[in-house]
Amino acid sequence: MMSVLYVVGTPIGNLQDFSPRAVKTLREVDFIAAEDTRVTQKLLNHFEIKKSMVSYHEHNLRERGEMILSRILAGESCAVVSDAGMPCISDPGEDLVKLCADAGVPVRVVPGPSAAVSALAISGLTTTRFTFEGFLSTTRKNRLEHLESLREEKRTMIFYEAPHKLPATLEDLKTFFGGERRLSIARELTKIYEEVRRFTLDEAISFYETQKPKGEFVLVVEGKPKEEEEKLTLEQAVEFARSLMTQGAKATEAAKNAAKETPFSKAEIYKKLLD
Repeated sequence: MMSVLYVVGTPIGNLQDFSPRAVKTLREVDFIAAEDTRVTQKLLNHFEIKKSMVSYHEHNLRERGEMILSRILAGESCAVVSDAGMPCISDPGEDLVKLCADAGVPVRVVPGPSAAVSALAISGLTTTRFTFEGFLSTTRKNRLEHLESLREEKRTMIFYEAPHKLPATLEDLKTFFGGERRLSIARELTKIYEEVRRFTLDEAISFYETQKPKGEFVLVVEGKPKEEEEKLTLEQAVEFARSLMTQGAKATEAAKNAAKETPFSKAEIYKKLLD
């Protein structure tokens, strides 16, 4: 094989999803850049692949990226893999691809499973147009700014979420999109406990009040419906003002800015805020 960076998709749970071409590629490259070498070693052992690995993750990507690039430029071929799914999607492999592309190194893809697209396909929501939003920030300010930017989004939205953060995330989604907004929640895709549930946000919040979330979750959220665009309520205008207040705005300033974006007056919104 010539000196190439191969972006190799790995199973998101079921090892039978690993393609023959992916197995062949990992056997033929000179070395593998792995997000977690312990996780990848299990995959290699299952397919009886013996190959040297280097650890490459978000905490060492600058230093290791340059080292990996130098090895490729010196004549070696490399495969970059994630712990699960396609590298470079919410994954540090993105940075390595940019490094190689800027250096003129050929980059080839060996497609594999994607949790985001798999969850979208079975969501029951429109798949014609969608936007992948990944994980919401753990920083409150950044999180609210992200959701605010999506308030008018008409495309289907895809989020990743960890189990312990799911209830709070559902509450935040309700604040910005309303309790009637539809969503599909997929967990443990391709694994033994695979499950897909379809709710409104209100229903999802009620469900997880009594059911402890387990596994890794993909949330597929309906975009803003046309009828919702035409029927903006005063309560939604007030929720918008409240979101501005959580970012530091005073009540009068929040009501004024909300009035600019909605059909309601500053006085109407301010009164509801005080109530």
